[in-house]
Amino acid sequence: MRIGVLTGGGDCPGLNAVIRAVVRKGVEVYGHEFVGFRDGWKGPLEGLTMELGVPQVRGILPRGGTILGSSRTNPLKVDNGVERIRENLDRLGVDALVAIGGEDTLGVATALAVAGLTVVGVPKTIDNDLGATDYTFGFDTAVQIAVEAIDRLHTTAESHHRVLIVEVMGRHAGWIALHSGLAGGANVILIPEQPFDIDGVCRYIEQRFASHYAPIVVVAEGATPKAGTIAQQEGELDAFGHMRLGGIGLLLEREIEARTGYESRQTVLGHVQRGGTPTAYDRVLATRFGLHAIDAVHGGESGVMVALRGTDIVRVPLEEATRELKTVPVERYAEAEVFFG
Repeated sequence: MRIGVLTGGGDCPGLNAVIRAVVRKGVEVYGHEFVGFRDGWKGPLEGLTMELGVPQVRGILPRGGTILGSSRTNPLKVDNGVERIRENLDRLGVDALVAIGGEDTLGVATALAVAGLTVVGVPKTIDNDLGATDYTFGFDTAVQIAVEAIDRLHTTAESHHRVLIVEVMGRHAGWIALHSGLAGGANVILIPEQPFDIDGVCRYIEQRFASHYAPIVVVAEGATPKAGTIAQQEGELDAFGHMRLGGIGLLLEREIEARTGYESRQTVLGHVQRGGTPTAYDRVLATRFGLHAIDAVHGGESGVMVALRGTDIVRVPLEEATRELKTVPVERYAEAEVFFG
């Protein structure tokens, strides 16, 4: 069997570990051949390939990013996109695809499976917001990076009696903000699931200063103020219709300083959270996903995604994986609120 592999959407630590596991087991256990599709769905759409065998995956386990490259290309928005992919797979002799990606990448994979192509998905979202799996690789690394930053910023906040605001990733789900804020001892955590009251945030800040300590505010990039409280600018849309986010940290910096009089500074971690070597947890999880994905392909399955349930790797329908986002429940946020102020 000849199998194509691609990585789509934003990169995250652990992608190379998945590729390595798929290829190593696929070649050494099952005797399959592989072709790497470059730059996400742009690869099969335009026939962009690279050689992908055991020599190409040696030494990539600890590397961040993806050796295949990535993009946010959406073939469903391209004229005859599905048919172009089908024709390119036929021309290249590719029997099946392993698609590694998040909601958008797997949404395309779902459409291709419905159209009759053999596709198996591997969940990848640094935000940990895919509902069909307990955790996704890359999330643990992102949280670790954010916690290291928060730990360092505590000392600067105390030394200068400043409010320090840490903006982390999280478009629709605040898992990174919640976990890093709890682990890093933040005094306020703001997430997309709970529109915030800026006056309440300022009260927490003043309460923290009253105890002779300086506050740290951790905010997810998709967090929003309650309607009618603060005006926000709208950004551009990408190929999947998502607004380009960023700026909530700067907005909070200005509002908090204006309302409390305390000097405030933002730190936007941005793509730092995506880069660098994955944690041991992410390497193991990504490797297990890759091993089970190639098992599914070898077994003739299609339209499924590998997922973590407890400590087990299971297979779920792709439709289930992309049906709804996994967001932070109210009760989980309430746990964190105990430490606000």
